[in-house]
Amino acid sequence: MILHNVVQVIFLMSGIVSVLASLLDWDWFFTADNAGFLVKRLGRKGARLAYGAIGVAFIAAAVYFYYKMKNI
Repeated sequence: MILHNVVQVIFLMSGIVSVLASLLDWDWFFTADNAGFLVKRLGRKGARLAYGAIGVAFIAAAVYFYYKMKNI
């Protein structure tokens, strides 16, 4: 059960960071090597939209699994 909570927190925190980076246009986030792939393919604005969507999906997954595990 504790492992599930850890995974939920990781998903939630990753989603929050991704959404904040997208909204606030964090330079350190979008100049990192990992984000460079999407920035090169989609441009900075497209990468911001993509990371915003990914962040929302991560947050939604964390909330979904929280309630799913709560009902078991």
